[in-house]
Amino acid sequence: MENNKDDKKINYSGINLKKIESIVNITKKINHTKFEKWFSFEYKISVNENEFLEKLIRKNELYLPSYNEEKLFASFISRILNEVDFSFSDVKDWYSSWLQGELNGFKFSGKPDFMVAKGKKTPEKPYFFIQEFKRTQNTSDPEDQLLAEMLVAMEINKTNIFQGAFIIGQNWFFVVVEKLKSGNYEYFVSRQFDCLNIENLRQIYINLQAAKKLFCNIK
Repeated sequence: MENNKDDKKINYSGINLKKIESIVNITKKINHTKFEKWFSFEYKISVNENEFLEKLIRKNELYLPSYNEEKLFASFISRILNEVDFSFSDVKDWYSSWLQGELNGFKFSGKPDFMVAKGKKTPEKPYFFIQEFKRTQNTSDPEDQLLAEMLVAMEINKTNIFQGAFIIGQNWFFVVVEKLKSGNYEYFVSRQFDCLNIENLRQIYINLQAAKKLFCNIK
């Protein structure tokens, strides 16, 4: 009996799509219109912001592809997140903070790399996730890990749609998950954005600003 209980406990870091598919009926689809509102969000990058982004590339483009996970986050990802500034009112940015929830009788727990969530001392209501990954150091799949986190967040929030992103080296991908009226799920992954390309990096920055305004319960 104890083993059966343990089988119902899942850590995000060890999840894969096959396991997710055994818990919920979910299908990956291609539909770029799902990102139209998000990616067309009107945000004018200021002169200072543009200089910041250009400098970020100049400082990192030579060696970023060889950065380990910690270096990538400290030198590049966290700089962008701090510039966007996801901390406002009772919503904050959380780094490797504990998040647990239940989905179809399975208990999920773990520490997402980054999330925006409502809460004072601990995250309570998540609004957005970013999962980072370095393929040379880890065999888990960031897309699957992010997907599990988003599905749990949808259960916590009692919502039928959720957005997030995952990063593989210099490439960023944005994700939308939807729960259908049937109770099944569909999810969509954007094209990749190369953060060492200035036009791509500007769009990444706008996408994050859009996530802050559109998805993070700003009033």
